[in-house]
Amino acid sequence: MLSRMALGGTRAAIDRVDDAMVILLGGRQRLAGLAGRIKRHAGLRQTDELREQQVQRRASRLARRSGIPPASAERLMRLLIAEAHRWQARPSPQTSEPLRPMATSGLSSSRGKSTASSLLRWLPPPRRLRPWLARLPRPVRERLLLRLLASALAAPGVRRILEPITGRRLGIEAQDLDLRWVFVLEADGLRLCDGAAEAMVSGETTDLLLLASRLEDADTLFFQRRLMLTGDTELGLTVRNLLDRLPWESFPLGSRILLQRGARLARDARTAHRHHRGHAA
Repeated sequence: MLSRMALGGTRAAIDRVDDAMVILLGGRQRLAGLAGRIKRHAGLRQTDELREQQVQRRASRLARRSGIPPASAERLMRLLIAEAHRWQARPSPQTSEPLRPMATSGLSSSRGKSTASSLLRWLPPPRRLRPWLARLPRPVRERLLLRLLASALAAPGVRRILEPITGRRLGIEAQDLDLRWVFVLEADGLRLCDGAAEAMVSGETTDLLLLASRLEDADTLFFQRRLMLTGDTELGLTVRNLLDRLPWESFPLGSRILLQRGARLARDARTAHRHHRGHAA
């Protein structure tokens, strides 16, 4: 049963990757069409062999770092380049349309975002909270966590959905906070336990919050290696598949609002920190 559920979850993850690839292809085609228009207005050639060689070399380097045969990346890029040529040669009402200057109507809103970003960078990242959390006695931290999770498990139908993982040891690790928990779901509720987890999800606190609040898809977070799954992979995929089936709308409204707002704040603050570091460098 676990094998079938893990296979179903894996296939669902493949479908989402396929969907993302098609969406990315559409974005690349639109950008290729824009590049073609720019070339025509500038009187440049539509094909640029040097640029295409650079694209192929970059794809080969990335393929090697990702453990993918460079020949596979080269075949993919040849297909994408051929599609870009076809897209740029395609007659379109937009080809005779002059390029318009960038609109300035959003200037005030962009200034507002810049101001908000400059304020958010003063919000301390989670790793700065590590010394303060370490001062809290472990039993206090565990009681708070169990109280939060208990409200989620109290939702109708949740226990029935999670029944296949009853008795299995599952772990969560917030690496930037240096915190790790191992849970066991039992007949009388959820409890924390000592010892190693059978399957462990680890990552930064912000990404764990984005996963818990469903603001970002689990497949995206794992595919981008922002979250890591170690231990029993089959069990981990089963848990991921079960979590997708949980009725999010049946969780307490206050908890959902608090979780999503907290996750958005942490995500925006992290973006502001990275943006500031990029400018400082």
